[in-house]
Amino acid sequence: MKSIYKILIILCLTSFSSVIFAQDNLISLEALINKTDPAWPLVKKWIDSAKNKVEVLPVDSARAKETLHNAQVSTYATLGSVIYNTGGIMVDNGWIRILGSGSERLNRNVAEWNKGKTIKEYGDKIPYLLIADDAIGGFFAINYGGLGKDIKNVYYLEPNSLTWQPLGAGYGEFLVFCFDSDLSKFYKGLRWDSWNQFIGNLDGTKTYSFRPYLWEEGTNIDKCTRKLVGIEEMYRFNIMKSKELNGDKGIKKDEVKQ
Repeated sequence: MKSIYKILIILCLTSFSSVIFAQDNLISLEALINKTDPAWPLVKKWIDSAKNKVEVLPVDSARAKETLHNAQVSTYATLGSVIYNTGGIMVDNGWIRILGSGSERLNRNVAEWNKGKTIKEYGDKIPYLLIADDAIGGFFAINYGGLGKDIKNVYYLEPNSLTWQPLGAGYGEFLVFCFDSDLSKFYKGLRWDSWNQFIGNLDGTKTYSFRPYLWEEGTNIDKCTRKLVGIEEMYRFNIMKSKELNGDKGIKKDEVKQ
């Protein structure tokens, strides 16, 4: 019995020390706030000239600082600038929800949303970073090696195939895609006829689930029944089902969306 207790104590100490080690290696908030060349003026320029409807959600300064520190991203980068300057960004009346530091309408932030999904503790090495999602249970993520060899490019977990599709774009290009591209073309077959009547007041912690499932062969979204479910529930279900359906073929590297 003593040996068992020793093993348990060692495991607990190892786990605790790894958490402390990760936290000790976090870059300070002061070092992450770039005061000479922040990316926000460029992002704001993209927003102001956007072709699609873009709504910047109000930011809480204290929450923004905490999220930036936990996410370990500099405001020199476009991702850091979105975290630090927005509570999130809604595109196309909220069809796409780009995560920032959290707000009343989009009560999730980049750091907290990834904890327990892609990382255990802040400062951990990350396979991919979830940065946005949509009203039909699709998820966008920056690849850090867990999705392919194209590091820092954005992938999309398609709800109609449950595979991670490379977009061939980094985070900044992803923002421009959201702001300026023809989203009806990107989402062809994934928007029901009256979708825009249901999205405007959609809670950022919810998404639509469909029956039959969108990934089932021959599914027509206009003939599906739909209900609102929690975005957390949807993510975990889609990841589980993706592994079940696709195994090691969950990433289609030969079908890059333009």
